Amino acid sequence: MEDSVLGSDSGYAGGRRITSNIEKGSVNVMNDTINTLKDETDKNKDVLILAIESSCDETAASVVKNGRVVLSNIISSQIDLHTLYGGVVPEIASRKHMEQVNQVTQQALKEAGVSLEDITAVAVTYGPGLVGALLVGVAFAKSLAFAADKPLVGVHHIEGHISANYIENPDLEPPFTCLVVSGGHTNIVLVEDYGVYKIIGRTRDDAAGEAFDKVARAVGLGYPGGPKIDKLAKEGNKDAIAFPRAKVDGSPYDFSFSGIKSAVLNYINRSEMKNEEINRADLVASFQNAVVDALVSRAIMAAKEYGCKKLAVAGGVAANSALRAALENECKKNNITFYHPSPIFCTDNAAMIGSAGYYEYMAGVRAGWDLNAVPNLKLGEKSLRGRLDG
Repeated sequence: MEDSVLGSDSGYAGGRRITSNIEKGSVNVMNDTINTLKDETDKNKDVLILAIESSCDETAASVVKNGRVVLSNIISSQIDLHTLYGGVVPEIASRKHMEQVNQVTQQALKEAGVSLEDITAVAVTYGPGLVGALLVGVAFAKSLAFAADKPLVGVHHIEGHISANYIENPDLEPPFTCLVVSGGHTNIVLVEDYGVYKIIGRTRDDAAGEAFDKVARAVGLGYPGGPKIDKLAKEGNKDAIAFPRAKVDGSPYDFSFSGIKSAVLNYINRSEMKNEEINRADLVASFQNAVVDALVSRAIMAAKEYGCKKLAVAGGVAANSALRAALENECKKNNITFYHPSPIFCTDNAAMIGSAGYYEYMAGVRAGWDLNAVPNLKLGEKSLRGRLDG
């Protein structure tokens, strides 16, 4: 009887253990289900990136949803201030960033209708650019992310320019070829995937935007040179003066603009020595035509060579009307789809940083609190981000 009781108790105890295991199993299954549902909810939840840009002379902040929808895009430009000096003065740029960065960020959040708590992550340009200007944005973004307990994502400035094309072109996805043209960079980039880039062409000396600024200064147009040349060139004859189109031996996709710039300066000097009147409209139209021809011919050649049926343009010079028209025309001739951002997204802005930051965030990129400004950061160089993957 005792055995029976013991057996019963033993059986009961065993039943308790079995029941306990079942309960634990049920709890585990329930927890797994909850976690799965949470993961699915997180995946379906909108990702809001608060982006900060301060690489040169624009202080900008933006809130971008899911990498493509711009909820706000606030830009505080210093152009009028730097025009007084004929170009960007780094020390002045840094000081103005310090004055404006908090204000533009608050305005970006307000215009987007969100609070800092609603933000998923903070993205910031950490290079390339003016080191003092970059430091202001990086320090502010790090303090903001730390205080709000939000992930921090470091973004390459040129990746931002490329990603500006995603904002208004929902059908654009890698792979595609991108012509990057700005004041400091001129590259042909093969965008193999989000955040994965291969440079197939680059300038060997001056960037295209730099050449625009120097020629504009030489003919008395002042700063910023790009928009002023673009405007005046519309009044001139682009075939009036035959300026050279330099080619780099052994590197068919590379550029050289120092020769074109020197040819313009020599033309001006010869004309002045002979007391000949210079038609500025013809001069800048011919110069612009030479630069555009060099850019477009190589970009189209690269797209065809690499089998890309999609070609995008990015960077400040991408706002140039002659360049956009020439690219669109040549793309049509070669059955290539042409993509370009609106002018507001061509110049430095934070929306493009938010778009690039979104794809970095989704790829698991997280910057550490040791993230620092890298003024000469190369495209695709991510080892300096202080980043944590996963």
